[in-house]
Amino acid sequence: MNTKYFDLINQTFYFPQEEFTLNKDNLQFHQIDLMKIVEQYGTPLKFTYLPQISNNINRAKGWFRKAMEKNKYDAKYYYCYCTKSSHFSFIMNEAFKNNIHIETSSAFDIDIVENLMAEGKINKNTYVVCNGFKREQYIENIARLINNGHNKTIPVIDNYEELDLLQEKIDGKFKIGIRIAAEEEPKFEFYTSRLGIGYKNIVPFYRKQIEENKNVELKMLHFFINTGIRDTAYYWNELLKCMKVYVALKKECPTLDSLNIGGGFPIKNSLAFEYDYQYMIDEIINQIKISCEEAEVDVPNIFTEFGSFTVGESGGAIYQVLYQKQQNDREKWNMIDSSFITTLPDTWAINKRFVMLAINRWNDTYERVLLGGLTCDSDDYYNSEQNMNAVYLPKYNKEKPLYIGFFNTGAYQETIGGFGGLHHCLIPQPKHILIDRDENGILATEVFSEQQSAEQVLSILGYEKK
Repeated sequence: MNTKYFDLINQTFYFPQEEFTLNKDNLQFHQIDLMKIVEQYGTPLKFTYLPQISNNINRAKGWFRKAMEKNKYDAKYYYCYCTKSSHFSFIMNEAFKNNIHIETSSAFDIDIVENLMAEGKINKNTYVVCNGFKREQYIENIARLINNGHNKTIPVIDNYEELDLLQEKIDGKFKIGIRIAAEEEPKFEFYTSRLGIGYKNIVPFYRKQIEENKNVELKMLHFFINTGIRDTAYYWNELLKCMKVYVALKKECPTLDSLNIGGGFPIKNSLAFEYDYQYMIDEIINQIKISCEEAEVDVPNIFTEFGSFTVGESGGAIYQVLYQKQQNDREKWNMIDSSFITTLPDTWAINKRFVMLAINRWNDTYERVLLGGLTCDSDDYYNSEQNMNAVYLPKYNKEKPLYIGFFNTGAYQETIGGFGGLHHCLIPQPKHILIDRDENGILATEVFSEQQSAEQVLSILGYEKK
């Protein structure tokens, strides 16, 4: 019988694969012997394989280049990196080796942009696309960037008030984009995205606040689907609705010349993952061109904001199975030397699945198990793979340590897990106040901790404040 862990993987998937190969009994990731990493550094550990960041950026650039050549699409393509996926300096240093642009989502992102400029990683030709809901600090930082001469900064208007707020702070003329509030999938909890301005309101908004405004130049329409770029009737329908807005706006606004289709490329979450990136890009470019030709307007430059696609497949985590608990006649719990809640929070918060494989002992027999974390929280577990309703691993043997790896974890996990005090989108930790009463019932308050500063956050991420 085929009872080895290798047999299980080999008969379930096409194996080996481009990034996953086997060296005798041990797994290799991009030809890296992971057991040697474990022996050198121990577990638990996380790693980032930096070359995969550049690899994915250049794959996407190649796909768009081929699609534009195939469709005789006469405009440019701009690859932006979505910073909220991972803000670390080592990520940025690798990504910006590839002549790309940047998309921001909150105030402290601008401090990172200024740091990258001071280091020469980006320059005056780098587009800075500023997304997100903007309030005082974010507005001030965007204005500072523009007032200091970076004229390729494009704040994307998210609501009707933002334009006035920006004009109060920015000296002279500046460029803007407008974000479309896309309609969510029918199964979603809400009808319309909380981000952006509704389809029907964009042209009236342009006429009222932008058309006669000599200080503002509309350059970009921004379109993003929360569920990502997928070959579904929903996605294609939303894209066509977006193009109707673009065409109507372009006919009234000659300065409009760019369409930002956001992010949303999926990444590999299983050895069974299949996605035809080239087909999807070909079809997107084709649909945009058809819409523009029918309306007799020029095709737009295309911007994308890939985050998870840029960094996700560069990251991984390795744990040791410390102990096995037989809780009943069906459930065996392999306890790892870390916590899923703290180190891979998406597995807990949104039931996300990553590629999970044994690092060693591939020639041993396998068993069905559940994976438990170290915390006493009942939700600290991982119990199934994307393509299977269980986890299978080499049989536990206390005399033969077992190591397991989770792969393509490079996006979001550190910030959501709170690495060093980080938070999602670099939203700062708020001020914390203690409230008490004395023996007479009189209230007293004191500050336990101040709100996080940009300097504190940049230090955690590996930057020096410029």
